[in-house]
Amino acid sequence: MALMKSWVESANAADCPFPLNNLPYGVFSNGEDEARCGVAIGDMILDVTLLEEEGVLVVDEDDPVFDLPFWNDFMEMGTEAWTALRARLTTLLTDGGDDAISGNADLKSRALVAQSDAEMHMPIVVTEYTDFYAGRHHATNVGTMFRGAENALPPNWLHIPIGYNGRASSVIVSGTDVRRPWGQLKSPDHDMPAFLPCRRFDLELEMGAIVGTSSDGPITVQEADDNIFGYVLLNDWSARDIQAWEYQPLGPFQAKATATTISPWIVTKAALEPFRCDTPAREFELLPHLKDVGPMLYDIDLSVTLAPEGKDATTIAETNYSQMYYSAAQQLAHHTTAGSPMNVGDLLGSGTISGPTKSERGSLLELSWGGKEPMTLDTGEARTFLEDGDTLTLHGAAKGDGYQIGFGDCTGAVLPALKDPYAR
Repeated sequence: MALMKSWVESANAADCPFPLNNLPYGVFSNGEDEARCGVAIGDMILDVTLLEEEGVLVVDEDDPVFDLPFWNDFMEMGTEAWTALRARLTTLLTDGGDDAISGNADLKSRALVAQSDAEMHMPIVVTEYTDFYAGRHHATNVGTMFRGAENALPPNWLHIPIGYNGRASSVIVSGTDVRRPWGQLKSPDHDMPAFLPCRRFDLELEMGAIVGTSSDGPITVQEADDNIFGYVLLNDWSARDIQAWEYQPLGPFQAKATATTISPWIVTKAALEPFRCDTPAREFELLPHLKDVGPMLYDIDLSVTLAPEGKDATTIAETNYSQMYYSAAQQLAHHTTAGSPMNVGDLLGSGTISGPTKSERGSLLELSWGGKEPMTLDTGEARTFLEDGDTLTLHGAAKGDGYQIGFGDCTGAVLPALKDPYAR
C-alpha cells in the first residue's frame, strides 16, 4: 500500500507519523477546554467530539458516543462500527473526498487543532492490565543472568505465554513523570532486608494491545485477534532490586506497581494490517488452542532514547516488534483458557522486546548485564540503571511505501524518591 493523500498537507510527508493511512485515536485538550476524543492527522488533531456534535460524524443514531473523554464506548460497539468510522474519516480527510470539513472554513478552523497546542490524556479507561514475558531474547538474557545459559528458559516458556496481573490504576499517559519507588530490598551481603528507595530502576520496551470486544470464557486465537482494537507503545517501569527480593514464589508485585506508561495514540489494527508478519520458528509445536492462524505479529521498528536532565538524548536500543515469540492474539487467547472474562479496555503488555544483539536489548537490566557492564551515553555519562532526572522515550513506527505508521512518543522522566514516604 502506498501513501494516501490528504488535504491536510502535513500528513503527506514521508516522515510524518500520522498520514491518512494511520488515523490513530486519542484524547486531547486545548487550553482550558475539556478533554475530547480526537484523531491524529499530520501535525493536527481532528476533533471527533465536535464533528459528532455538528452531525458530520454519526456513529449512533440515538445517542452520542464521543461525549466522554475516552474511547471505551466506541470500542464496545464492535468491529462494524470500527470499520465504518475509519471509512468515514478517510473520506472526510482524503484529498478530493467529501468536503464537509475542507469546504467549510468555519468548521475546519474549529475542528483542526495543532498537536503542538494540545495536551494529551489517557485514550481509554483501562479496565484491567496484564503484563506478559513473551520475548524470547529478553527471557533468555534474564534467565542466563540468574540461572545460567543451560537453565535460561523455564520448561513451560516455549509452550505458554507467561504473564502476571498488574495494576490498571498505575497505567499513565506519555509525558507523566514517574517517581522512584521505595521498597524492601535485600542485599546478599546482609542478613536482613531494608526499606529503601529503589537503586535499580529500569525501563521495559513493550507494545500494548487494547481489547475492544469483551468475551466470556475461552476464545480461539482468531477470535482473540478479532477482539483487539489497536496497539500502543508501553514502558513497564521496573524496580529490579525490589523484584529480586519479592518475586519468589509468586512473581512480580510491588516491583511492577510504580507506573506503566503508554503512548497517547491508539494505532488501530486496520492501520497495521499491511505490516503483518509471522512469529519465529518454534522448537515445539504449540497446542491447538495456541497455534498461529496466519501472520500474527507486526513489522514495527522500535527504539529507546535516554536523556539525562538538561542534556541531549542517546539512542540506547533499537529492535522490532517481530522479535516476539507469542503474538498479542495468542496472549489474549491463553488469558481466557481458564474461563476469565475479558473486558473492553483491558490492556495486555507484550513483555520486553529484545533482539539477538546487544544493541537490540529492550531494558537496562540486559544492556548493562545486571549492572556489571555500564553503558556510556553520548554525553559521556555512564549508566547501569536509571538516575533521577533521566527521561526515557520509546519510539515506534511501521515503515510503508513513502509513509510510516507512528504511535507518538512514549515518554516519562524519573523524579527523585520521596524523602519519607510515610510523612503525614
